[in-house]
Amino acid sequence: MLLDNLLDWLRIPSISTGGGDPADMHRAAELVCARVRAAGGSAGIVDDLGGSPIAVGELRAADPKAPTVLIYGHYDVQGVGDPDAWITPPFEPDLRGGRIYARGAADDKGNFLPLLHAACALAAAGELAVHVRVVVEGEEEVGGAAVERWLERDTRGADCAIVFDAAMEDVHTPAITIGLRGMVGLWLTVRAQPRDLHSGLYGGVTLNAVHVLHRLLAEVLPGPSGVLRDELREGVEPPSQAELDSWTELRPAREALEEVAAREVAPGAADTWRERTGADASLDVNWIEAGAQRTVVPAQARAFLTLRLAPRQEPERLRATLERLLREALPPGAELEIESVTAEPALFDNGLPAIRLAQRAIERATGMRCALVRTGGSIPIVAALARKGMPVIVSGFGTAEDEIHAPNESYRLESLELGDRAGRELLRALAALPRAGA
Repeated sequence: MLLDNLLDWLRIPSISTGGGDPADMHRAAELVCARVRAAGGSAGIVDDLGGSPIAVGELRAADPKAPTVLIYGHYDVQGVGDPDAWITPPFEPDLRGGRIYARGAADDKGNFLPLLHAACALAAAGELAVHVRVVVEGEEEVGGAAVERWLERDTRGADCAIVFDAAMEDVHTPAITIGLRGMVGLWLTVRAQPRDLHSGLYGGVTLNAVHVLHRLLAEVLPGPSGVLRDELREGVEPPSQAELDSWTELRPAREALEEVAAREVAPGAADTWRERTGADASLDVNWIEAGAQRTVVPAQARAFLTLRLAPRQEPERLRATLERLLREALPPGAELEIESVTAEPALFDNGLPAIRLAQRAIERATGMRCALVRTGGSIPIVAALARKGMPVIVSGFGTAEDEIHAPNESYRLESLELGDRAGRELLRALAALPRAGA
């Protein structure tokens, strides 16, 4: 039943990053609600906050005094990219080699659904030990603004939250992510001329938008070592010695690059992968669009860049610093338009009761040691939940081979099973959670 439900969900092209159909977003949210109702719970669509609809539901434990756990996921997916790069169509799920191939198979439909399935199965059997609030949004891939507005107006809260939108440390080591980076994303538009000009007649004497864009980016890009300038690392705090010691018990950091055949930015950088991606800031240019394959001086150039923020860094402060550095590099006569989005970082104490209970539960469910790690990625809702006073258990059973956001995204059938088992054990174990205000 879990697999069938996932295949149905994957067939819905719930794309939030451009080109998606609002009707598909609604269908994807309604599938969540139908699943909750079928298990005896209540659920409905929230669509008055702007953006994509949010599926909100509840499954009640037999004990009215049981703790409350909020489970979060997202049904929206990235766009297809190059359709010809897919071996099978992205919204026609294909089972081969022990994997499900489809857009959203890993991020986040396949990762989250086992948790929802576990909660619904326990509720239907009358075995749910905690009250479960279900929140599944459709804008995570584009910033998650609507769900944060929902959270701001929510007065009920929960004793903790579970987010299955992360990966294992490796295929033999499940993990709980206690630290996530924040983000500042900037869309830049440089205008240097009213229109494209002939490069033979005007080149060398007029502003070239591509050259201007390159000049701006050069001011904020990391140096040859991959380390950012000091202004963009403001607020970075080194990890504790205890955390550094715990990382030595995990696989060698270099393996994280080797498993995806990535090339390090500088000699030795791979050996500091955990420090760089979990406890430091980084900046990447993700996209550039400019010019044409003809002899012109381009009038306009655009780019998208992301500054990943370490825990404790302040997004708005760093956004202002980044914009200032870019504008200070703008030559006279050129115009710069900036649009931005920010997400806060998050870091949880590994001694929190929710984290300790979850670590032991995952180990019982999987028969494997569960690591406590940081990740270089960002999940906007996690920091928002933390602001509401909720400890968040960020986990999941993705692997490096899942190719999230890329053509031929996939998810292991084994990961589905691990997620189901872990979800059940988590929801049993969290009955021992101290209740907020108790």
